[in-house]
Amino acid sequence: MIGFSAPITLALCLAGVALDAIWGEPSRAHPLVGFGKVAARIERILNPDRHAAHRSADGEYVAAPESRPWHARIAGVMGWSVAVLPPVALLAVLTHLLPPALSWAMQVIALWFALGARSLVDHIAPVERALGAGDLALARTLTSRVVTRDLSDANEQAVAKAAIESALENGNDAIFGALFWFVVAGGTGALAFRLVNTLDAMWGYRTPRMRYFGWAAARLDDAANYIPARLTALTYALCGNARNALACWRTQASAWESPNAGPVMASGAGSLNVACGGAARYHGMLEPRPVLGCGPAPRADDIGRALALVKRSIAAWLAAIALLAAASILL
Repeated sequence: MIGFSAPITLALCLAGVALDAIWGEPSRAHPLVGFGKVAARIERILNPDRHAAHRSADGEYVAAPESRPWHARIAGVMGWSVAVLPPVALLAVLTHLLPPALSWAMQVIALWFALGARSLVDHIAPVERALGAGDLALARTLTSRVVTRDLSDANEQAVAKAAIESALENGNDAIFGALFWFVVAGGTGALAFRLVNTLDAMWGYRTPRMRYFGWAAARLDDAANYIPARLTALTYALCGNARNALACWRTQASAWESPNAGPVMASGAGSLNVACGGAARYHGMLEPRPVLGCGPAPRADDIGRALALVKRSIAAWLAAIALLAAASILL
Protein backbone atom coordinates (compact mmCIF):
# COMPACT_ATOMS: atom_id res chain seq x y z
CA MET A 1 0.00 0.00 0.00
CA ILE A 2 1.27 3.47 -0.83
CA GLY A 3 2.74 5.04 2.31
CA PHE A 4 2.33 1.97 4.56
CA SER A 5 4.37 -1.12 5.30
CA ALA A 6 3.09 -4.53 4.32
CA PRO A 7 2.42 -5.60 7.95
CA ILE A 8 0.28 -2.51 8.53
CA THR A 9 -1.52 -3.17 5.26
CA LEU A 10 -2.29 -6.71 6.46
CA ALA A 11 -3.53 -5.47 9.82
CA LEU A 12 -5.81 -2.88 8.21
CA CYS A 13 -7.15 -5.44 5.72
CA LEU A 14 -7.93 -7.88 8.52
CA ALA A 15 -9.65 -5.13 10.49
CA GLY A 16 -11.79 -4.07 7.52
CA VAL A 17 -12.79 -7.64 6.69
CA ALA A 18 -13.60 -8.28 10.36
CA LEU A 19 -15.84 -5.21 10.57
CA ASP A 20 -17.70 -6.34 7.46
CA ALA A 21 -18.07 -9.88 8.80
CA ILE A 22 -19.40 -8.67 12.18
CA TRP A 23 -21.65 -5.78 11.17
CA GLY A 24 -22.06 -6.01 7.42
CA GLU A 25 -23.17 -2.89 5.61
CA PRO A 26 -24.60 -0.11 7.80
CA SER A 27 -28.38 -0.39 7.91
CA ARG A 28 -28.81 3.34 8.37
CA ALA A 29 -27.07 6.27 6.74
CA HIS A 30 -24.91 4.12 4.47
CA PRO A 31 -22.60 6.48 2.54
CA LEU A 32 -23.28 4.60 -0.70
CA VAL A 33 -27.00 5.27 -0.36
CA GLY A 34 -26.29 8.98 -0.13
CA PHE A 35 -23.84 8.71 -3.00
CA GLY A 36 -26.46 6.95 -5.10
CA LYS A 37 -28.97 9.72 -4.49
CA VAL A 38 -26.43 12.38 -5.47
CA ALA A 39 -25.44 10.41 -8.58
CA ALA A 40 -29.09 10.04 -9.60
CA ARG A 41 -29.60 13.78 -9.29
CA ILE A 42 -26.43 14.50 -11.28
CA GLU A 43 -27.67 12.23 -14.05
CA ARG A 44 -31.08 13.90 -14.12
CA ILE A 45 -29.43 17.29 -14.50
CA LEU A 46 -26.62 16.51 -16.95
CA ASN A 47 -27.86 13.64 -19.12
CA PRO A 48 -29.17 15.07 -22.40
CA ASP A 49 -30.87 11.73 -23.09
CA ARG A 50 -32.80 11.63 -19.80
CA HIS A 51 -36.04 11.77 -21.82
CA ALA A 52 -34.86 9.39 -24.55
CA ALA A 53 -37.31 6.76 -23.32
CA HIS A 54 -40.10 7.08 -20.80
CA ARG A 55 -43.32 5.36 -19.83
CA SER A 56 -46.63 6.67 -21.10
CA ALA A 57 -49.83 6.70 -19.05
CA ASP A 58 -50.69 3.18 -20.19
CA GLY A 59 -47.29 1.84 -19.15
CA GLU A 60 -45.75 1.55 -22.61
CA TYR A 61 -42.25 2.82 -23.40
CA VAL A 62 -42.19 5.89 -25.63
CA ALA A 63 -38.99 6.69 -27.49
CA ALA A 64 -37.77 10.25 -27.94
CA PRO A 65 -34.92 11.55 -30.11
CA GLU A 66 -31.48 10.95 -28.64
CA SER A 67 -28.78 13.62 -28.44
CA ARG A 68 -25.55 13.53 -30.37
CA PRO A 69 -23.36 10.74 -28.96
CA TRP A 70 -20.39 13.05 -28.27
CA HIS A 71 -22.61 15.48 -26.38
CA ALA A 72 -23.94 12.79 -24.05
CA ARG A 73 -20.51 11.21 -23.59
CA ILE A 74 -18.94 14.51 -22.56
CA ALA A 75 -21.82 15.05 -20.16
CA GLY A 76 -21.20 11.55 -18.76
CA VAL A 77 -17.53 12.30 -18.15
CA MET A 78 -18.49 15.51 -16.38
CA GLY A 79 -21.09 13.72 -14.28
CA TRP A 80 -18.65 10.94 -13.36
CA SER A 81 -16.03 13.50 -12.33
CA VAL A 82 -18.46 15.50 -10.20
CA ALA A 83 -19.70 12.35 -8.45
CA VAL A 84 -16.42 10.49 -7.86
CA LEU A 85 -13.54 12.93 -7.58
CA PRO A 86 -14.64 15.16 -4.65
CA PRO A 87 -15.21 12.38 -2.05
CA VAL A 88 -12.08 10.51 -3.13
CA ALA A 89 -9.96 13.68 -2.98
CA LEU A 90 -11.40 14.58 0.43
CA LEU A 91 -10.53 11.16 1.87
CA ALA A 92 -7.02 11.34 0.37
CA VAL A 93 -6.39 14.74 1.97
CA LEU A 94 -7.78 13.73 5.36
CA THR A 95 -5.79 10.49 5.57
CA HIS A 96 -2.65 12.43 4.65
CA LEU A 97 -3.15 15.20 7.22
CA LEU A 98 -4.44 13.18 10.18
CA PRO A 99 -2.12 11.51 12.74
CA PRO A 100 -1.25 7.91 11.83
CA ALA A 101 -3.69 6.24 14.24
CA LEU A 102 -6.63 8.31 13.02
CA SER A 103 -5.58 7.87 9.42
CA TRP A 104 -5.45 4.09 9.84
CA ALA A 105 -8.88 4.08 11.51
CA MET A 106 -10.35 6.15 8.68
CA GLN A 107 -8.89 3.82 6.08
CA VAL A 108 -10.26 0.75 7.85
CA ILE A 109 -13.70 2.37 7.87
CA ALA A 110 -13.34 3.19 4.16
CA LEU A 111 -12.52 -0.48 3.44
CA TRP A 112 -15.47 -1.58 5.57
CA PHE A 113 -17.80 0.63 3.54
CA ALA A 114 -16.29 -0.66 0.28
CA LEU A 115 -16.63 -4.35 1.19
CA GLY A 116 -19.84 -6.30 0.75
CA ALA A 117 -19.02 -9.88 1.73
CA ARG A 118 -21.54 -10.07 4.58
CA SER A 119 -24.19 -8.40 2.44
CA LEU A 120 -23.52 -10.87 -0.38
CA VAL A 121 -24.16 -13.82 1.91
CA ASP A 122 -27.18 -12.15 3.52
CA HIS A 123 -28.79 -11.66 0.09
CA ILE A 124 -27.84 -14.93 -1.61
CA ALA A 125 -28.08 -17.54 1.16
CA PRO A 126 -31.85 -17.03 1.66
CA VAL A 127 -32.38 -18.01 -1.97
CA GLU A 128 -30.89 -21.43 -1.29
CA ARG A 129 -33.05 -21.80 1.82
CA ALA A 130 -36.22 -20.83 -0.09
CA LEU A 131 -35.48 -23.31 -2.87
CA GLY A 132 -34.66 -26.00 -0.35
CA ALA A 133 -38.03 -25.41 1.30
CA GLY A 134 -39.77 -25.69 -2.06
CA ASP A 135 -40.88 -22.03 -2.06
CA LEU A 136 -40.05 -21.13 -5.65
CA ALA A 137 -42.09 -17.91 -5.57
CA LEU A 138 -40.10 -16.58 -2.60
CA ALA A 139 -36.82 -17.66 -4.23
CA ARG A 140 -37.74 -15.70 -7.36
CA THR A 141 -38.53 -12.62 -5.29
CA LEU A 142 -35.31 -12.83 -3.29
CA THR A 143 -33.17 -13.34 -6.39
CA SER A 144 -34.85 -10.46 -8.21
CA ARG A 145 -33.46 -8.16 -5.52
CA VAL A 146 -29.88 -8.88 -6.60
CA VAL A 147 -30.21 -9.35 -10.38
CA THR A 148 -31.84 -7.27 -13.12
CA ARG A 149 -33.18 -10.16 -15.24
CA ASP A 150 -36.85 -11.13 -15.31
CA LEU A 151 -37.42 -14.24 -13.15
CA SER A 152 -41.23 -14.12 -13.04
CA ASP A 153 -41.55 -17.54 -14.71
CA ALA A 154 -38.11 -18.96 -13.84
CA ASN A 155 -37.78 -22.56 -12.65
CA GLU A 156 -35.50 -23.75 -9.84
CA GLN A 157 -32.49 -24.15 -12.11
CA ALA A 158 -32.86 -20.66 -13.60
CA VAL A 159 -33.18 -19.10 -10.15
CA ALA A 160 -30.17 -21.03 -8.85
CA LYS A 161 -28.16 -20.03 -11.90
CA ALA A 162 -28.99 -16.34 -11.42
CA ALA A 163 -28.05 -16.49 -7.73
CA ILE A 164 -24.74 -18.24 -8.46
CA GLU A 165 -23.83 -15.78 -11.21
CA SER A 166 -24.56 -12.91 -8.83
CA ALA A 167 -22.44 -14.48 -6.09
CA LEU A 168 -19.48 -15.05 -8.40
CA GLU A 169 -19.56 -11.64 -10.10
CA ASN A 170 -20.21 -9.70 -6.91
CA GLY A 171 -17.40 -11.58 -5.25
CA ASN A 172 -15.15 -9.55 -7.51
CA ASP A 173 -17.12 -6.30 -7.46
CA ALA A 174 -17.92 -6.16 -3.74
CA ILE A 175 -14.91 -7.95 -2.22
CA PHE A 176 -11.78 -8.66 -4.21
CA GLY A 177 -11.73 -5.46 -6.25
CA ALA A 178 -11.96 -3.43 -3.04
CA LEU A 179 -9.20 -5.50 -1.39
CA PHE A 180 -6.95 -5.12 -4.44
CA TRP A 181 -7.28 -1.36 -4.58
CA PHE A 182 -6.90 -1.10 -0.81
CA VAL A 183 -3.54 -2.87 -1.05
CA VAL A 184 -2.54 -0.59 -3.94
CA ALA A 185 -3.78 2.77 -2.65
CA GLY A 186 -5.24 2.38 0.82
CA GLY A 187 -8.71 3.46 1.83
CA THR A 188 -8.72 6.04 -0.95
CA GLY A 189 -8.26 3.31 -3.54
CA ALA A 190 -10.96 1.10 -2.01
CA LEU A 191 -13.42 3.99 -1.86
CA ALA A 192 -12.66 5.05 -5.42
CA PHE A 193 -13.19 1.51 -6.68
CA ARG A 194 -16.55 1.15 -4.92
CA LEU A 195 -17.79 4.50 -6.23
CA VAL A 196 -16.65 3.65 -9.77
CA ASN A 197 -18.38 0.28 -9.53
CA THR A 198 -21.55 1.86 -8.14
CA LEU A 199 -21.74 4.36 -11.00
CA ASP A 200 -21.32 1.55 -13.51
CA ALA A 201 -24.22 -0.28 -11.84
CA MET A 202 -26.35 2.88 -12.10
CA TRP A 203 -25.28 4.30 -15.45
CA GLY A 204 -23.53 1.53 -17.38
CA TYR A 205 -26.55 0.26 -19.31
CA ARG A 206 -27.02 0.25 -23.08
CA THR A 207 -30.52 1.68 -22.85
CA PRO A 208 -31.62 4.71 -24.88
CA ARG A 209 -31.22 6.85 -21.79
CA MET A 210 -27.77 5.60 -20.71
CA ARG A 211 -26.15 4.35 -23.93
CA TYR A 212 -23.90 7.40 -24.30
CA PHE A 213 -24.12 9.15 -20.94
CA GLY A 214 -23.07 5.97 -19.14
CA TRP A 215 -20.26 5.18 -21.56
CA ALA A 216 -17.52 6.70 -19.38
CA ALA A 217 -18.82 5.01 -16.22
CA ALA A 218 -18.81 1.62 -17.94
CA ARG A 219 -15.36 2.01 -19.52
CA LEU A 220 -13.74 3.33 -16.33
CA ASP A 221 -15.20 0.45 -14.36
CA ASP A 222 -13.78 -1.96 -16.95
CA ALA A 223 -10.34 -0.39 -16.45
CA ALA A 224 -10.53 -0.43 -12.63
CA ASN A 225 -11.68 -4.06 -12.65
CA TYR A 226 -9.30 -5.45 -15.25
CA ILE A 227 -6.59 -6.76 -12.90
CA PRO A 228 -8.84 -7.59 -9.92
CA ALA A 229 -11.19 -9.61 -12.12
CA ARG A 230 -8.38 -11.80 -13.40
CA LEU A 231 -6.96 -12.28 -9.93
CA THR A 232 -10.45 -13.24 -8.78
CA ALA A 233 -10.79 -15.72 -11.64
CA LEU A 234 -7.42 -17.22 -10.73
CA THR A 235 -8.43 -17.47 -7.07
CA TYR A 236 -11.70 -19.20 -7.94
CA ALA A 237 -9.70 -21.70 -9.95
CA LEU A 238 -7.20 -22.38 -7.17
CA CYS A 239 -9.97 -22.75 -4.57
CA GLY A 240 -12.05 -25.26 -6.55
CA ASN A 241 -11.73 -27.47 -9.61
CA ALA A 242 -8.70 -25.72 -11.09
CA ARG A 243 -8.54 -27.78 -14.26
CA ASN A 244 -12.14 -27.09 -15.24
CA ALA A 245 -11.95 -23.45 -14.16
CA LEU A 246 -8.86 -22.64 -16.20
CA ALA A 247 -10.22 -24.45 -19.26
CA CYS A 248 -13.55 -22.59 -19.08
CA TRP A 249 -11.77 -19.28 -18.54
CA ARG A 250 -9.55 -19.87 -21.54
CA THR A 251 -12.27 -21.00 -23.95
CA GLN A 252 -15.42 -19.15 -22.81
CA ALA A 253 -14.58 -15.82 -21.21
CA SER A 254 -13.92 -13.91 -24.44
CA ALA A 255 -17.45 -14.68 -25.69
CA TRP A 256 -19.05 -12.87 -22.74
CA GLU A 257 -20.07 -9.27 -23.31
CA SER A 258 -18.27 -7.91 -20.24
CA PRO A 259 -14.48 -8.24 -20.47
CA ASN A 260 -14.21 -8.69 -16.71
CA ALA A 261 -17.34 -10.62 -15.77
CA GLY A 262 -16.48 -13.23 -18.42
CA PRO A 263 -13.28 -14.49 -16.78
CA VAL A 264 -14.76 -14.29 -13.28
CA MET A 265 -17.95 -16.23 -14.04
CA ALA A 266 -16.39 -18.70 -16.47
CA SER A 267 -13.71 -19.61 -13.96
CA GLY A 268 -16.14 -19.66 -11.05
CA ALA A 269 -18.70 -21.84 -12.83
CA GLY A 270 -15.95 -24.17 -14.03
CA SER A 271 -14.55 -24.39 -10.53
CA LEU A 272 -17.99 -25.40 -9.25
CA ASN A 273 -18.55 -27.78 -12.19
CA VAL A 274 -21.91 -26.21 -13.09
CA ALA A 275 -23.24 -24.61 -16.27
CA CYS A 276 -24.15 -20.93 -15.98
CA GLY A 277 -24.85 -18.26 -18.60
CA GLY A 278 -27.28 -18.99 -21.39
CA ALA A 279 -30.26 -16.95 -22.55
CA ALA A 280 -31.95 -14.68 -19.98
CA ARG A 281 -34.79 -12.16 -20.10
CA TYR A 282 -33.95 -8.50 -19.53
CA HIS A 283 -36.44 -5.63 -19.72
CA GLY A 284 -38.98 -7.89 -21.38
CA MET A 285 -36.62 -9.20 -24.08
CA LEU A 286 -34.86 -12.56 -24.24
CA GLU A 287 -31.14 -11.93 -24.66
CA PRO A 288 -28.87 -14.71 -25.97
CA ARG A 289 -25.80 -15.28 -23.80
CA PRO A 290 -23.05 -17.88 -24.14
CA VAL A 291 -22.84 -20.78 -21.71
CA LEU A 292 -20.21 -20.45 -19.00
CA GLY A 293 -18.75 -23.29 -16.97
CA CYS A 294 -19.32 -27.00 -17.48
CA GLY A 295 -21.40 -29.77 -16.03
CA PRO A 296 -25.11 -29.90 -15.16
CA ALA A 297 -27.42 -26.94 -14.61
CA PRO A 298 -27.11 -25.67 -11.03
CA ARG A 299 -29.60 -26.54 -8.30
CA ALA A 300 -30.34 -25.14 -4.86
CA ASP A 301 -27.36 -26.67 -3.02
CA ASP A 302 -24.96 -25.29 -5.63
CA ILE A 303 -25.75 -21.79 -4.34
CA GLY A 304 -24.20 -22.69 -0.99
CA ARG A 305 -21.19 -24.15 -2.81
CA ALA A 306 -20.76 -20.87 -4.69
CA LEU A 307 -20.82 -18.87 -1.43
CA ALA A 308 -18.33 -21.33 0.08
CA LEU A 309 -16.05 -20.76 -2.92
CA VAL A 310 -16.18 -17.00 -2.33
CA LYS A 311 -15.38 -17.48 1.37
CA ARG A 312 -12.40 -19.72 0.57
CA SER A 313 -11.21 -17.12 -1.90
CA ILE A 314 -11.35 -14.40 0.77
CA ALA A 315 -9.20 -16.57 3.02
CA ALA A 316 -6.79 -17.13 0.13
CA TRP A 317 -6.47 -13.38 -0.51
CA LEU A 318 -5.79 -12.65 3.15
CA ALA A 319 -3.23 -15.46 3.26
CA ALA A 320 -1.50 -14.01 0.19
CA ILE A 321 -1.36 -10.56 1.79
CA ALA A 322 0.02 -12.17 4.97
CA LEU A 323 2.76 -13.89 2.94
CA LEU A 324 3.70 -10.58 1.37
CA ALA A 325 3.85 -9.02 4.83
CA ALA A 326 6.06 -11.85 6.12
CA ALA A 327 8.33 -11.60 3.09
CA SER A 328 8.74 -7.85 3.59
CA ILE A 329 9.88 -8.46 7.16
CA LEU A 330 12.32 -11.27 6.32
CA LEU A 331 13.87 -9.74 3.21
